[in-house]
Formats: sequence, structure tokens, C-alpha cells
Amino acid sequence: MQQTTASRIKSIIGGSLGNLVEWYDWYVYSAFSLYFAHAFFPSGNQTAELLDTAGVFAIGFLMRPIGGWLMGTFADRRGRKTALTYSVLLMSLGSLIIAVIPGYKQIGIAAPIILVLARVIQGISVGGEYGTSATYLSEMATKKHRGFYSSFQYVTLIMGQLIALGVLVLLQRVFLTEAQLHAWGWRIPFGIGAFLAIITIYLRRSLQESVEIAKDERSIAKRGTFSELLKHPKAVLTVIGLTLGGTVAFYTFTTYMQKFLVNTSGFSKNSATLISTLTLVVFMLIQPVFGFLSDKIGRKPLLIAFGILGAITTVPILYFLADTHNVWVAFALIMLALLIVSAYTSINAVVKAELFPANVRALGVGFPYAIAVSLFGGTAEYIALLFKNEGHQGWFYWYVAGCIAVSLIVYVSMLDTQKYSKIEGE
Repeated sequence: MQQTTASRIKSIIGGSLGNLVEWYDWYVYSAFSLYFAHAFFPSGNQTAELLDTAGVFAIGFLMRPIGGWLMGTFADRRGRKTALTYSVLLMSLGSLIIAVIPGYKQIGIAAPIILVLARVIQGISVGGEYGTSATYLSEMATKKHRGFYSSFQYVTLIMGQLIALGVLVLLQRVFLTEAQLHAWGWRIPFGIGAFLAIITIYLRRSLQESVEIAKDERSIAKRGTFSELLKHPKAVLTVIGLTLGGTVAFYTFTTYMQKFLVNTSGFSKNSATLISTLTLVVFMLIQPVFGFLSDKIGRKPLLIAFGILGAITTVPILYFLADTHNVWVAFALIMLALLIVSAYTSINAVVKAELFPANVRALGVGFPYAIAVSLFGGTAEYIALLFKNEGHQGWFYWYVAGCIAVSLIVYVSMLDTQKYSKIEGE
């Protein structure tokens, strides 16, 4: 499909803004779990309460393959634009449920059950969002700048997390007391997310479609099916393998870090939020730099660099981080880790999209990726807290490094997708 430069940029911005709101809604749960864990899982033990909320966080991730399958199939058959609109509608519903649900004291066991239901809905939503938005941004960009423009998926993904943390900082330091945040203030960000998602639905209606979709039902029925996906077994396994280490590292040094700094390093909640916010700002800004670099030297060198450096440095970084009580030392250590992870995050979307033809691209990107993320990324926080609760926290450090090492094998053996891209219209 022919697009002008202006229409491409407009569509990329529009798709990215919608992605931002989706990920804000997703990350608010993690950012505020320190404040609402007691409302749904009262036990008096902070690690145990966090373990329960992390378990629900993991359940949401387990639903992502279903979202990747449903929305990927829909996007390949009916278009990326419509699928993106439906995914944000589901996310809005999940946020609204969490915003209004009574706590354990009011409705007993029904409270955590409804919380799980809300995260299931959001898991389906975000599972469909990733593959479809990665496909959309990669298809809308030109070959020469595909790495650069597709890197904005993680820019907006991180920005969504930053906005979630920003709301937390404002509530902590300006508007509410600690007691108010624990009592009812944690509901505010979920209400904001539901409202922003409604605005996003309107924005996404104006997007241009990135591929031509056949009109006759016989042609549509052949698109986005598992039978078509199974014609590309190597690409499916490559997506799972290259995602494994990257998703564990990403969730370890982003979503889990706030809890790690409080529960392990001993920082206050305010200090932990500040450190997380500062590192994420820099992390967000460097994504396009690595994306641009991949357009110049290829995707494979960056992935290999992440694999080698990540496998070597993760264990010492986490050990040093556990022992430090200095805000700036903690910032530097996390920033070093995120700089290394950026070699993966900035280009992982375009690498996956370049592995598949258009008729199965959204499903091919979204479904195997969601499997890897649900099994490894979504459970990273739970495994970390479980090891800590059992008195073996250091085991988690080696687990992260080991996952990265497994992905390194994939990076070394795979082709450079920049040179062998299957995206049409080049």
C-alpha cells in the first residue's frame, strides 16, 4: 500500500499514542501494587502480599497468548486498525473494573476473584496489542528507517510505564498522604486509565490501514490461521527463543525494580519510585538511537551484544544493587543494565515482523511472542519474590543471566532480518 511520508508519520504517531495508553493501563497495576496488595490479600507480611499480587500479575500474562491468537488472527483477516481499536477497548474495561471493585474486607474472596478477572481481560488485550502494533509500525515504516520508527513501540511502552510512575509520584508527594494512598488513592490511576483508553479508541479510528485486506471471504479465511503459521516453524521458534532472555531482563530491570529497591535494597517507597522514574526516562530516550543504529549495521549485531553483555553482567549488577543504599549508585547500576537491554528492546518488534509474510504477520509476531512473555517475562517477578521468600534470592540473578544466555544461542544462529526481511512493499 502506497503511503506519503506525511501519512506514514501521522499513522506511526497515532499507533504509538494508542500503544502508550495500553501500556499505561497495564503497568499501573505493578506501580501501585505496593499500596493495594493489602486490600485484596491481607496477611500482614509485605513479601507475602506482594507475592500474591505478583501471582495475579503473572495470570494476566498467561492470558496474553490467547490475546495474541485472537487479535493476531483478527488483524490478519480484518486489518490492523480495527484490531488495535478493540484491544484498547478491552484494556479500558479491565481498568474500570479494578478502579471500582470493593476490597477483601467488603466482599471477601470475591474481591481477589474479580481482580483476577480484570487482569485476565487486560492480559487478552495487551497480548493482542503487542503483535498488532509491532506489525502496524513495521509495515508503515520504509525499509531504510524501519528499525528507527518501529523502536517507538518501546518508547511509548516505556512512556506508559513512566506516566504510571508519574501519577504515583504526584499522588505520593503532592496530593495524598501515605494513609490515603493505601486506603483509596490507589484507585485513581485505574480510573484515569479507563478514561484515557476511551480517548484512544477515538484516535485509532482515524488511522490508515497498513496492508490491503482482500474482500472475499475465501481469501480472508486463509489469512491469520494456525495452518498458515505452521508453514513458518523456524520463524515461530526464533520468536520464542529471541524473546526469552530479553523479556526476563526487561521485566527484571523495569517493573520488578521498584519492589526490589524497597524489599531488598531497603530504599523508601518514594526513593524507589524516583530511581525507577529516572532510569526509565533515559531508557525511553535511547530506544530510537539503537533503532537507528540497527538500520545502519543490522539487527543481529545488536542482539548478540545484548546476549553477551547481559549474560556476563546481570549477576554482579543485581548483587551490587542489593547491597547499595545510595540513590545514585542504584541509578547507575540499573541504567547500565537497561543500556544493555536496549540492544534488544529497541529492535525486537521489527525483527519479529520481518520474519513473517503479511498474511500471517500479526499472528506470527503476537502469538509466539506472547507465549514466551507469559512463561518467562510475566513470571519473572513472581520467581524473584518466591526465591527471596525461600531465602535464596541470589538464585534469581543466575536465572536471569541463564535466560539471556539461551537467547544468545538464537541470536548467533539466526539470519539478520534487516537483510532478509519478508515485509512487503520494499
